[in-house]
Amino acid sequence: MLPLGPAGSMVSRHGVSSSRASTAPVLLKLRHAGRVTETQHAPPLQLRSLRPGLRARIVVYFSLATLIGVVILSVVTFAATRNYLLDKATSSAKSQAIANAQLVRSLVGTARSDAGEVVTNLRTETGGYAVLHLGTEDLFYAQAPLRFTQSNLPASFVSNAIRGVSGVQRVDFNDRPFEAVAVAIPAIDATYFEVFPINDVSDTLGTIRSTLIAAVIGITIVAGLIGYLLSGNVLLPLRRVTAAAKTIAEGALGTRLEDERDPDLQRLVTSFNGMADAVQERIEREERFASDVSHELRSPITSLGAAVDVLQGRADELSDRNRQALEIIVAQVRRFDRTVLDLLELSRLDARAGQDQLEELHLTSLVERIAARHGYEGVLVVSDLGGDDLVLVDKRRIERVLVNLLDNARDHAGGASEILLSTNDDHDLLLIVDDNGPGIGVSERLRIFERFARGTASRNSVGSGLGLAIVSEHASAIGGRAYVDTSPSGGARFVVTIPRLDAEA
Repeated sequence: MLPLGPAGSMVSRHGVSSSRASTAPVLLKLRHAGRVTETQHAPPLQLRSLRPGLRARIVVYFSLATLIGVVILSVVTFAATRNYLLDKATSSAKSQAIANAQLVRSLVGTARSDAGEVVTNLRTETGGYAVLHLGTEDLFYAQAPLRFTQSNLPASFVSNAIRGVSGVQRVDFNDRPFEAVAVAIPAIDATYFEVFPINDVSDTLGTIRSTLIAAVIGITIVAGLIGYLLSGNVLLPLRRVTAAAKTIAEGALGTRLEDERDPDLQRLVTSFNGMADAVQERIEREERFASDVSHELRSPITSLGAAVDVLQGRADELSDRNRQALEIIVAQVRRFDRTVLDLLELSRLDARAGQDQLEELHLTSLVERIAARHGYEGVLVVSDLGGDDLVLVDKRRIERVLVNLLDNARDHAGGASEILLSTNDDHDLLLIVDDNGPGIGVSERLRIFERFARGTASRNSVGSGLGLAIVSEHASAIGGRAYVDTSPSGGARFVVTIPRLDAEA
């Protein structure tokens, strides 16, 4: 394998060629025949933006909106449920505390000395406790003095209740929630306290809280999936526009979008198709103009060439000054003639005029014959293909590519040093021409195959600036591409990839 420069400069035919058939995606409708124009070089790598794509943002916004809505709904639901359960527990506790307070008033009112026994025998809620305060004696009687007394209640709550202010307050005891109820019994100068456990309420609220959190997470995930699926339909028209724009950019100018039922999308379709019509019309008008001008110039240039030939035949009769002027005229007429011929060829390439005449040929022997026929038999042809150089191509295109590269090297770079034949990693054949010039700067390699483009080293040289553009067009037509690199000797290395085609192609 011959050194061919960085691997990144080579691409397979499948990613470049669209000259043989231009087929629009399924979502598109081809209304007019369009030409195909290939890019002349691989586009430079660009860093991807860290900003997420439109579909990702739609999913995020959809999920975020759902999350906010579900969280608000869950908070409201939890707050309403909590208030309901606590209010219900408070109401039940107050009812039971008042009933026990009435019982205490009856029993203690008849036997005040039995207050302790009365409190001990009261029926309270399971896990609850009762405390009785007698105002006259200023004594507290606890139902379970070893576990719960008035000291386990908030001091302010107890003092307010003793002063006759009945009330309810939530308290914690042994890390468990309780509802404390104070009932004043002025008939016997006493205050009754009872605490009720509300573990069930707390456990129920905890279960509801966990359920709501799980529901919020689950609904948000489901909303994200729904958003992802829906965004596909929402972005489908944009993907159609993208596919159509890409196809048009590749040269299929007849590509158009299909009509949409949605009136808003239909306006987009109408605008896009109108823009594409205008672009196609302008490009085709410019192509027709270039082709017509080239054809119109062909006849006078032919006449000028004939006249110049006559003058050259009688150059000996002219003075030295007139002879120098004649040489300038001859050079410029030939240059003009070559430019017009190149323009005509580019016009035919743009119009895809004619069909390829594919033949199965050995590339090495074909290249040697072409070089010898055009006066480049002195250029060394080196091949590492061996017998593996059989390729199905139109030999006229190969001839135009090779001759233009050799002429370019002769006119601008001191001649070609070698013609190399090799393969790349995609098993495509490579036609390489090294020259003796100073090479092509990296900044100029991106545009060297453009029409009328000239490198720095060739600005004062002869030529129309169309030779390499023709090379690139022919390379695209055979399914390959052309690019320039640096040869080992320091000059320019022009590379044309030639794909291997099946004999049935």
